[in-house]
Parts: sequence; structure tokens; C-alpha cells
Amino acid sequence: MSDDILHEVREGGIAWTTFNRPQARNAMLFPMYQRLQELAAEISDDPAIRVWVLTGAGGKAFASGTDISQFREFKTAEDALGYEARIDKVLGALENCNKPIIAAIPGACTGGGLGIAGCCDIRICDTAARFGLPIAKTLGNILNMNNFARFYALVGPAAIAEMIMTSRLFSSAEAKHIGLVSEVLDTPDAVAARAMELATTMSTLAPLTLKATKIALRRLRHATSEVEGDDLVTMCFTSADFQEGVDAFLNKRAPNFQGK
Repeated sequence: MSDDILHEVREGGIAWTTFNRPQARNAMLFPMYQRLQELAAEISDDPAIRVWVLTGAGGKAFASGTDISQFREFKTAEDALGYEARIDKVLGALENCNKPIIAAIPGACTGGGLGIAGCCDIRICDTAARFGLPIAKTLGNILNMNNFARFYALVGPAAIAEMIMTSRLFSSAEAKHIGLVSEVLDTPDAVAARAMELATTMSTLAPLTLKATKIALRRLRHATSEVEGDDLVTMCFTSADFQEGVDAFLNKRAPNFQGK
């Protein structure tokens, strides 16, 4: 598993983590999520680290979401809620990390990958980057309410509704227009170089100011997220459509959703 996530600390207290499954467009395995959660806690507590950069290997993807092969055995409400709780702990760990996090995004940033990027403080990408939550086209599942609240705060209700209800991927230019990313660079190499430049600059700034900013924004988002949604998660994840979506994806065919 150590090869699936590469981690190093560079000069100036800059932590650099790379999702390293380019053959699978950096789709996330459950052990990778667990390692990311552990790193968030370690980095938050390490006074030597000033900034954290997340990126994807291969130049084609940041992370394309959860590896769908892991959904084969999902049958019950407990499976669905357990999965969402697991992912929410990972994303919560990123949000609770007191160090600034930069997402350096080459190529695809979809599903759970977009969830990870959305918990970072600054997002930059290359011109080939694409962003989306094509769950209505693939598995027929749904976000939990914490993720809805995250995206609602980040890009607003209209953008998140279009992203899910059309299942189309947003271009890098569209992502910048809605405020999802702050900069668009020409190539993955340019993204990596700019991420290092940003991290170097941020590493010299007042740590308490950056920490307080993160905490303040987190408190504002939490104030709007106390809404029940487990019924929506179980409705989708335990449906025949979800099983159809998983089977269709793994067998490389179009799903035939029936709404049940």
C-alpha cells in the first residue's frame, strides 16, 4: 500500500503527498483513504510542517474517486452508512488539519477525488483538468449531507445541482469561473511548479493567522451542516439501481437504471 500513496517532506517544511495509482486514474482504495486520514493528523500535529500539497501521479488525474471494485459486496443500509462514515472521517481529518492544504490538480478530479480537493484550502489545475460528480451516470448513489454542505459552501447550490443532475464534467475554465479553482496552468508540470511556489510563499507567513483562518471558515460551514440525510444515502446505496451501476461499470457497459 505504501506505493499507492507517496509522501515526503521537502525543504521549508512543505509536505508533499502523491496519489500513485496512475494505471487506475488514481482511484482511491480504502487503505489509501486510511493513510490520508493518518497523514492529516500527523501533519496537523507536526510543528516542522508549514504547508501540505496533495497531487496525483501520471499527469492524467488528481484522483478519480473511490475504486468501484470495492462496492461489489454492498447490500445493506449498514454498508452504505459505514462507507459514508468512513469517507467523512477522512474528509473531516483534512478539514481539521491546521496546516494549509494545496490541491495541485492534473486531469480528472471526480467523485471522491473532488471531495478531497474540496477540503483543501487552495486548488490549482491544468487546462486538461475536469471536475465532476457523475454519480447519476455511473453508480446511482448520492452524497451524504456533510458533502452536500461542503460543496454548497464552496460553489453554491446551482453549480452542485448541475454537476450531479447532468453528470457532465466541468472544464478547467468553468471550474475557475465558479470559484472551484483559483488558477489554471498549461501543464501538469506547471501545476506542480506553481504548487511548490505557493507552498514556499505560504510557509513564510504567520502560522497562527493561517490556522485561525482555516478554523473560522470551518466553523462557518459547520453552522450550516446539521441536516439529516441518512435516509437518502440508504435509499440510493441499497437500491437495485446501485447494484446495476456497479455491475455495469465493472463490465464496461452502459447501466440500465429503473428508479428502484
